[in-house]
Formats: sequence, C-alpha cells, structure tokens
Amino acid sequence: MVTHVAAEAHGDERGALLSFLEAERGGIRRALIGLTAEQAASRPSASELSLSGLLKHAAEVEQGWIARARGEQPAVKRDESNWHECFVLVGEETVASQLAHWEKVAAETDAFIRSVPSLDDTFALPSDPWFPPEGRVSMRWVLLRLISEMARHSGHADIIRESLDGATAFELVAKEQGTSWS
Repeated sequence: MVTHVAAEAHGDERGALLSFLEAERGGIRRALIGLTAEQAASRPSASELSLSGLLKHAAEVEQGWIARARGEQPAVKRDESNWHECFVLVGEETVASQLAHWEKVAAETDAFIRSVPSLDDTFALPSDPWFPPEGRVSMRWVLLRLISEMARHSGHADIIRESLDGATAFELVAKEQGTSWS
C-alpha cells in the first residue's frame, strides 16, 4: 500500500497524476491495517466519520467521477433519501468487500485515464448545485479533483486511526513493510 511517487517519465503526466492518486488511496487503505470490523466502523472523534465509511465514500466518489467522465451515471445515485449511507457500511457490505470494490474501481480509473486521447478532453457535469458551475471540466481536472478528495480523506483516516489506537501512518507503513519505526 505504500506508494512512492517517483518523478514522471518525460511527458508522462498521466502516470504522475495516477501515481499521486494511488499514493493517497494507499493512505486510506493503510489506516485500516489490523483493525476489526467494529474498530473500522467506530467513530472515535467528534466527527461522524469512521474508517470503513471513508473507505466506502472514497470508492464511491472515484467511481462516480469516472462514470461522469465517461458520460455515464454513477453506480450509486445519491440524494437526500440515501445520503446518510454514503459514509457507513450497510447490508452485506464489509471492509474486505469495499477494499475489493475499490481495487476494481481504481483499475478502471487507471485504464480509462490511460485510454483517453488527451487530458485536455472535457466532459459535461450535471447541473446539480454541488458541482462547479462551469458545466465542463477536463480529464486533468477530474484527476486533480480525485487526488484532492483522496488526500483530504487520507488525512481524516490518519486522525481517526490515531484516535483509535495511537497508531500513526509511519508505524502502519513500518508494520506493512515488516520493519520498525523509531
């Protein structure tokens, strides 16, 4: 899950952006290392956020943006009636199933971004009030949007995890790599 973001190969802007996106995805996934389902669902801070909820939200947001970029509808339609389910596992959803789902979403994102003719290509946004009013955004914009979304939630995940058991990102990386942090 640790992703080192190396300098891009000359002219590989897509690769650089996708590497930064993967690094931020890893921050969210890493925060779940070694937790029980109950710990992952707990909300140890004043926020309503949990690690399992952040995981679900991150995968859903990524899938939704890439669907829109493809000219499709997101897999899950959110409105006032089901918005509360965006940050909580429901029904048969588990951390493991959400991690597997996100892995698939991430692979689809990477393949789609690699396939578009240009990062300057644009797509239309719905006229929902939470979308930018410009109406059209580029593939580059959507990648930067996803990076910022994942970075924001990766930071949330760090705080939640440290509130749960004191584990920091450095300690979790060391645990993942089988080394020690000192």
